[in-house]
Amino acid sequence: MRRLMVTSCSVLDVPELGPCQVRDDQDILVQDGDIAWIGPAGTGPRHADAEILDGCGLLAVPGLVNAHTHSPMVLMRGAAEDVSVEAWFNERVWPMEVNLTAADVRLGAELACAEMLLSGVTAFADHYFHAERIAEAAVATGIRADIAPTYFSSSGREALERAAETAVALHGAGGGRVRASLGPHAPYTVDEDDLARVAALARETGLRVHIHAAEHLEQTTSSLARLGVTPVEVLERTGVLDAGALIAHGCGITEPDLPRLAAHRDRTAVACCPKVYLKHALHPLTPVRDLLASGVPVAAGTDGAAGHNTLDVWEAMRLVALTQKQAERDATWMTVSDTIRVATRGGARALGLGDRIGALEVGRAADIVLMDLRGPHCRPLHDPVAALVYSVRASDVRDVVVDGRVVVRDGRLLTADVPGLLAGIEARVSALLDTSHGRAVQHYDP
Repeated sequence: MRRLMVTSCSVLDVPELGPCQVRDDQDILVQDGDIAWIGPAGTGPRHADAEILDGCGLLAVPGLVNAHTHSPMVLMRGAAEDVSVEAWFNERVWPMEVNLTAADVRLGAELACAEMLLSGVTAFADHYFHAERIAEAAVATGIRADIAPTYFSSSGREALERAAETAVALHGAGGGRVRASLGPHAPYTVDEDDLARVAALARETGLRVHIHAAEHLEQTTSSLARLGVTPVEVLERTGVLDAGALIAHGCGITEPDLPRLAAHRDRTAVACCPKVYLKHALHPLTPVRDLLASGVPVAAGTDGAAGHNTLDVWEAMRLVALTQKQAERDATWMTVSDTIRVATRGGARALGLGDRIGALEVGRAADIVLMDLRGPHCRPLHDPVAALVYSVRASDVRDVVVDGRVVVRDGRLLTADVPGLLAGIEARVSALLDTSHGRAVQHYDP
């Protein structure tokens, strides 16, 4: 039996509803990847063979969940700035993605996993090409992942079937830490026949669907003009919502869409990634308040680093809180506890793992992050929950445990050679950024 004892830490309790609480001077016993006991330090079971992780002076929090990203896009970090969303896709990112090889994707994904683990992200939902190489990176670094192979209808029905076969093959890798979803790109790049096929495949395989939909209001308006229905209605009538869906962005979700989503709230969630909406001047924001009031889970995501620049979920959830307060004109909305919940329990539900991760409770998987709140930017510490939302930095992460294994100790990643990764990436940069070939993986015109 694998055992780990986290000693003398404070523990953040994240309930399903209501305020988060902190319990001081606790021990956490982990056995075979699960939390077996939490209680006052020195009072619990002792095992001579247990690995010890000293939590003195640190706050144990549930591992954060990045509910929507494109991990290999760290390779394009900062390469598409100060442009419209149309130019971002058509002139920069989609032309650059033509250059990517499977080896590039592996390098980028491993760097992304390293960045996420070092910042306290223990699970992420990915949507990209060469999904098998992303899975390799996740397995190697020890992070938890849900990986969706991207599919466009322009690639043909055979490509859809191959993408589904890839997803099925990946599901359960890494001792179960790696799961898979089906990854149709969006209702404007995947036709309804293909979406219906995706929904059927999802039901046949037991996998869920990860898809961009209603990314902003212009997409919804365009869908109404072309099809007479919103993107959410497209997902409903093709069976995608019924199969279970993680919807990326949803800024163009309208009031009539809410009951459709609510009818599938046990298997459908929305990932909110506010930094990219701010950068691209998109309006409105994800209707978080309305979705939560309808019982639809909402999670925090970063999107890819080509838009968000970092994979820092502390930053993402902070922006969720700030933008929602502004959008609702209500300073009392999106409390610090609600915000923490979005990045933990909300992310867990978005990945279909609501009963396994997202909280530090006996019987759940031991995805634990130890935070150091002793820096001057967090002091004096009147409210540790508020500090987590509004003050902490990714560099305040000291130790990270995923599935009961220590992957970051005292701020050092144990599972990847980051300098080696960076050297390999630097050797490819000029080729990756070349757009002189005049091609693109798609044309953005929703």
